[in-house]
Amino acid sequence: MKKLFIYSTVALAALTSCNDLLDKSPLDTFTNTSAYWSNTSNVDNQCNTFYNQYLGYGNGGGGGWFYFKTLSDDQVDYQDNNWTNLNVPSSSTNWSAPFTEIRRAAYIIEGVNGSTLTEKEKNNFIGIARLNRAWQYYQLVRMYGNVPWVEGVLDPNDKEVLYGPRTDRDAVMDKVLEDLNFAAAHITGTNKQRFSADMALAMKADVTLYEGTYCRYRTADDNAGKGPDEARAKKYLQECVSACEALMAKSYALSGDYKANYNSLSLASNPEMIFYKPYSQNSLMHSTIDYTVNTSGTSGMTKDAFDAFLFLDGKPLATTSMDTNDAVEPDAEGHFNIEPILATRDKRLSIILDPVLAFKGSAYSRAGVAPFTSSTGYGIAKYDNPDELALGDRNNIGKQYTDCPLYWISVVYLNYAEAKAELGTLTQSDLDKSVNLLMERAGLPGLTTAPEADPANNMGVSNLLWEIRRQRRCELMFDNWTRYWDLVRWHQLELLDSNKHPNIYKGANLSKLANPEVDVAADGYMIGSNTINQPRAYDKKYYFYPVPSGQITLNPQLDQNPGWK
Repeated sequence: MKKLFIYSTVALAALTSCNDLLDKSPLDTFTNTSAYWSNTSNVDNQCNTFYNQYLGYGNGGGGGWFYFKTLSDDQVDYQDNNWTNLNVPSSSTNWSAPFTEIRRAAYIIEGVNGSTLTEKEKNNFIGIARLNRAWQYYQLVRMYGNVPWVEGVLDPNDKEVLYGPRTDRDAVMDKVLEDLNFAAAHITGTNKQRFSADMALAMKADVTLYEGTYCRYRTADDNAGKGPDEARAKKYLQECVSACEALMAKSYALSGDYKANYNSLSLASNPEMIFYKPYSQNSLMHSTIDYTVNTSGTSGMTKDAFDAFLFLDGKPLATTSMDTNDAVEPDAEGHFNIEPILATRDKRLSIILDPVLAFKGSAYSRAGVAPFTSSTGYGIAKYDNPDELALGDRNNIGKQYTDCPLYWISVVYLNYAEAKAELGTLTQSDLDKSVNLLMERAGLPGLTTAPEADPANNMGVSNLLWEIRRQRRCELMFDNWTRYWDLVRWHQLELLDSNKHPNIYKGANLSKLANPEVDVAADGYMIGSNTINQPRAYDKKYYFYPVPSGQITLNPQLDQNPGWK
């Protein structure tokens, strides 16, 4: 086999018992003895199961983190564009599944502590367990706010813990930071397909940026009575800067090819990669490329996202001196070629999108695949690799084997610039060694610390923060559901209200198309598939997911999140 392969093709089963904190799956099939935990192969096998939680491009026919997470102002899903929850569910794997891995981490920590392994071996395995406990709690806190914190292996008779209240989310996140610091200090090994100290630092940079900005921008009204905490925000933002600086001092560097981060058969030699998920033909494959050419419909880019990309003069739509016309006429074959429009913009846009619009009545075939349509006219090409993948491997479920980036230096650069800008310490030198490297690759002039105002700035932040946020959006377009959680931490979730912000449901300019077969707004822009009957209205309750009612029935001390009944 050409790659180290450690990912299971089957995701872990959801919890099935009545209490998620106590469920014994999947760790009740071995003899829990010191001898078991003193065998490094046994402990390694337990730790390897954590990799199943890093979906990447997905496994087999299932969806993954990239392209599929369409709840944002970047994409219009061709089927469902509403909020994750419209009602309180009786159960949810979003709540239950993390506790399987939290319990696994607790067993590893307890078992390894009682083993005869060397201190270095113990700390390595405990570091991996704490890293993954931190990852699971980070997901839970982002979704639910306050959640039960479980430090060790629970005793079934410990009713006070089993049926206790949720722990304050700030206290949980402090524990998450402790876990990540331990992991970064003690995990050994440098394999980019495995957990490492650098991967822990990259995760820490993401988590602390989230926490620092979340605590700065949250309001008591929208966040369960917990308002801004400036001291806490500064602490976490500085932690982010420190983690980024540690990684930026190492040998990671930008690849010359933006698309190669997303469509390579191997990321082993890519200098940007800190941690990636390997796929192998006939061993572990995914379907991300195939879903971007799905003949039943694909999820396209919004007009709002399209308009976020700068022109090559470094200016936005409102102030550029370049041609801003985005309407296109059909060519001799009836296709709507947008290459001339893309040629005036940030080079990432022409890499992300197909050069020809795809919509009902004008389907498009990308490099031989079956003709498909997009919900907004804009097809998503950034993950495809027609040069190295056979047609049948690109155009079929579960047949793609391009590697997937999980943590890479581009994101670290973005985190660094944003954290320093939030702290008020960002210098021109800081920009030049972070965000401006990404802009140079995109064919754009670099940012200064005093950029011109963009009339489109609707976030109430400085011109500098607005431009750094723009670069984050454009660089990470359709990656890891990043945009949704960015809007949460910036306290900008109301931007997902399609009634107040109609461009998040619009697509390409079809004003020159006579008798279109798709819905077109009065201004000539395509209205995303299925969105007319799916208006997405903002409510402050959406800052938190609802706690499953079944869990509250079992434990009445698990109070429901505000606004959910």
